Amino acid sequence: MKNYILYLLLLLASSCFAEQYIKYVNTFIGTAPAQIEGANNHIEAVNEVLGQTMPTVQLPNGMNSWTPQTSLTENKCISPYYYKDTTFYGFRASHWINGGCTQDYGSFTIMGLTGKLVCKASDRVAVYKHEQETATPAYYSNYLSQYKLLNEMTATSRAAIFNFTPHQNDSLYIIVTPNSDRWKGYVEIDVEKRQIRGYNPVHRIYQGMGKEAGFNGYFVVQFDKKFTVYGTYSDKSVNAGGKQLSLLPNVGAYIGFSVKKDEHVTVKCGTSFTSMEAAEDNLAKEIPGWNFAQVRKNAEKIWNNHLSKLEVVSSKPQELVEFYSAFYRASLLPRTFNDADGSYPSFGGGKSIEKAKGFIYYDDFSAWDIYRAQLPLLNITHPEKISDMVESLLKKYKQGGWLPIFPCWNSYTSAMIGDHTTAIICDAYIKGTPIRNIEKVYEAMRKNAFEQPSGYEEYASGMGRRALTSYLKYGYIPLEDPVKEAFHKNEQVSRTLEYAYDDFVLSQVAKKLGKQEDYKKLSARALNYKNVIDPVTGYARGRYANGQFIEIFKPFEKQKFITEGYPVHYTWYVPHDPKGLMASMGGKEVFISKLDSLFSEKLYWHGNEPSHQIAYLYNWVGQPWKTQYQISEILKREYKNKPGGLSGNDDAGQMSAWYVFSAIGFYPVCPGTTQYALGTPKYTETTIKVSKKLKFVLKARNVSDKNIYIQSVLLNGKPYNKTFIEHNDIVAGGLIEFEMGAFPSKWGSESADVPYSFSK
Repeated sequence: MKNYILYLLLLLASSCFAEQYIKYVNTFIGTAPAQIEGANNHIEAVNEVLGQTMPTVQLPNGMNSWTPQTSLTENKCISPYYYKDTTFYGFRASHWINGGCTQDYGSFTIMGLTGKLVCKASDRVAVYKHEQETATPAYYSNYLSQYKLLNEMTATSRAAIFNFTPHQNDSLYIIVTPNSDRWKGYVEIDVEKRQIRGYNPVHRIYQGMGKEAGFNGYFVVQFDKKFTVYGTYSDKSVNAGGKQLSLLPNVGAYIGFSVKKDEHVTVKCGTSFTSMEAAEDNLAKEIPGWNFAQVRKNAEKIWNNHLSKLEVVSSKPQELVEFYSAFYRASLLPRTFNDADGSYPSFGGGKSIEKAKGFIYYDDFSAWDIYRAQLPLLNITHPEKISDMVESLLKKYKQGGWLPIFPCWNSYTSAMIGDHTTAIICDAYIKGTPIRNIEKVYEAMRKNAFEQPSGYEEYASGMGRRALTSYLKYGYIPLEDPVKEAFHKNEQVSRTLEYAYDDFVLSQVAKKLGKQEDYKKLSARALNYKNVIDPVTGYARGRYANGQFIEIFKPFEKQKFITEGYPVHYTWYVPHDPKGLMASMGGKEVFISKLDSLFSEKLYWHGNEPSHQIAYLYNWVGQPWKTQYQISEILKREYKNKPGGLSGNDDAGQMSAWYVFSAIGFYPVCPGTTQYALGTPKYTETTIKVSKKLKFVLKARNVSDKNIYIQSVLLNGKPYNKTFIEHNDIVAGGLIEFEMGAFPSKWGSESADVPYSFSK
């Protein structure tokens, strides 16, 4: 062990360190029930809190998440993999929103077994041990003792390659299953081409629950050896020699070989959302040969290049694992949706096949989560992807007629609340990320902010803002409006707060584009948050149409007018105007007192997004040392290097992005502005590789577990008396130096500049 640690330390000093990042990724974090103190207070837990992640093998923002499968269904909130399970059903080409609670879709599963042919999943399932599995972002393997079979997997974006290696002379069978819970799966066998092909129709969730989404998950499985044993099956029968089957429960196909001990059977798979022919073409383009080792090497190279964008220096290997594991989880979504030639199914159930020309078409935007930190992180490390994501959102608007608020499985949904694809776009534009056709993009955002669908069917299917009519009429959403055409009903106060923020960020784009009338209207609406802050209690509170606040009010308990939290959490959700919130709550001293009690009484809940900016708010009241203390505590308390190491759903990487930003030393409290609130740097040095030529370096002298307080700051050698850092300072390259100490200092007190606030 001592030699291993020495080896890691030598790596840190090596100029070749950039090639080693993938070794620090633990893909199992978040796959087990939370072993975090804060999770005990998880508001929505029934039995246990899960990170809902899986040990996926894929490329950054790739089309497929290739994962070992321990769960059979594509049902809501059931991840394909849980660490507590000891059952293995094969490898799944998954489109599960990693760390979420939606559903998988368009998936298929491939499994190898030896000995006797067993088709039914519940009968062929294998028991395995975690000691017999290896997982990295680019490679996964396990050993199945009952089949004496080694399984290995590596992948590209749209394809994967497998090695199945028996440890004795035996018969080897490969089973392929479209995972259709609605009995709509299809498989066919082509003996001449040595293929199994098929598809799994995609069905919607939230709006249009259960309806077909208008496209399928297609797959082609190619074998490196000829086979003479083959057939199809369903729950009802096995059809030896059968070549196609569909529209029955749990259909699948199998092929078989006679194999010798340690003989590799190599299998590769291609996928598509447009056709089986496209799946075959994607496979031919991404894995033209049969060299498993080369595909794995390429995947490792891509991941190491991606992770090398953030180079942290620490003498503690454990800190490196926590950081790069979080960076990995924050790099999986949104997913690539188009074929290698640019083809993708039209958004919103359209029947046409569209073509992405000059950009990658992305989908599965868990927008309510990822606009906060996950996409702002990508905007620093890979802004070209953000440009393509905005272009993808524009294409959805053009094809569907409305800018979606939470686009998943290439469909409209009104999952969660707010209008945060607008926030995603505005953040990119305000920070200078190249946006194609900004006038058309603005048109899409403006339509959401000012118009309501004319037809009920459009609105009910997830188009437009929920309860916009009430919001515009009253300046808040009153309790009389149940917001029934939404998956999350009621939640009126939270919606009001989030729309006020969305109006603010859109107002900034209107201002930059010279649209003064819109700027004035949206700026006024950005202050609507004040209409739901009760001046008596100082907390966000439900309000009726006549202006009266709800009489029975329990700010420390779950309320129907609050989303996934308590009023004590959502009160702080005014990221664009902390100073204005301060005044609405009763002044600076009340603001500080309520912040203090939130933490001292252990009411703070890190396991869900509405709380993620709260610890940084002390910067606005001249007490940044409290931010530094709380951030340091959250980093230590809420993130652990073990399967139960997350205190809530990772939510498409948002929870992990919070860690990455906060460990570096700053955080985007208000996406849509150019400023990041300073926290406390965890590492002695962090290098952000802005481009091949530009680097932004953060150095923290004397930083340690005790030395968490900033004593002074230099930016490019000059004294820096601000509790925020500008985006332009980062992307221009430079050096920021922190002098750290064990006790709070005068730095950042009343005399320091504070981050942006709408009410200055």
